[in-house]
Amino acid sequence: MNRKPNTSDRRTRLTVLVALGANLLIAVAKAVGGLLAGSPALLSEAAHSVADSMNEVFLLAALRRSRRPADHRHPFGYGKERFFWSLLAAVGIFVMGGCFSFFQGVEALRNGAEESFHGYVAGLAVLGVALLAEGASLLRALHQVRRQGGGADGMRDPALRTVVAEDGTAVIGVMFAITGMVLHMVTGQVVWEACASLAIGVLLVCVAYWLGRDAREQLIGRAADEEASRRIRTLLEAQPEIDSVEALLTMQLGLDSTLVAARIDLVPGLDSEEVEEIAVRIKRSVAHTVAEADQIFLDVTDAGAPQDAARGNVAAESPAATGERGGA
Repeated sequence: MNRKPNTSDRRTRLTVLVALGANLLIAVAKAVGGLLAGSPALLSEAAHSVADSMNEVFLLAALRRSRRPADHRHPFGYGKERFFWSLLAAVGIFVMGGCFSFFQGVEALRNGAEESFHGYVAGLAVLGVALLAEGASLLRALHQVRRQGGGADGMRDPALRTVVAEDGTAVIGVMFAITGMVLHMVTGQVVWEACASLAIGVLLVCVAYWLGRDAREQLIGRAADEEASRRIRTLLEAQPEIDSVEALLTMQLGLDSTLVAARIDLVPGLDSEEVEEIAVRIKRSVAHTVAEADQIFLDVTDAGAPQDAARGNVAAESPAATGERGGA
């Protein structure tokens, strides 16, 4: 099925592009300012912005590639591309941002750093501009989260969740860097900037771990949320033709695609044509109840089959009895 970009995707793409543009400009300004001022905290923030810029490229790839239509090699589509590229973004934050920040902090503690008054002024000016730009990008991302329902619902999209995490971390990181530079300027002790770099490194590693853990769970195969599963089970149990729901399994295939597999026992006395009609109706009802449930499989068993088999009834071997008609 060909999944065309929806309104939410277009908004997310715009949010990512805004963040990318802000981070590219900020990364250049921070790098130049850090080199001129010799500031480890500012250089750590430059590495942070470079990592964020690369991650936004990953997220744009995720938005485009996850909408490719299903094919014979990927019959359930490419929805999990979003989770894969989000995992790469988490790795980028850890390696390019966190590790470099730790390196800068350790180097400052070992070798020290000297800054002139003009270096302080240039560095603080760059960080001030960066704070405004990162803050604007964060507000844009949070605005979209609110438009999409806020809370967990608004953060379902891993691309949007990554942008919010990156921009929020960037704002906090800039504040750490400003604090470190001001304390270095006032006390003349480089340890304050070194500590700021280390704090930025810890912050980035924690955020990378959180994003990576979430992407890992979704790549492995996470079940649909409990509310959706409850609604599906309630719908199945309410059907008069269903005697019992033996098993209900769900898995998220993408942002708006969920696999549903249910093993159900039917009441006695149904023939194969009735079973087929019931299965089609139930699957339509499930898809209507949970919009993202677009891959639905029913393993249908006639509850009277064991008794028929004991009497030697050949109908016990029919597709309706064995569940061979259940897939869809």
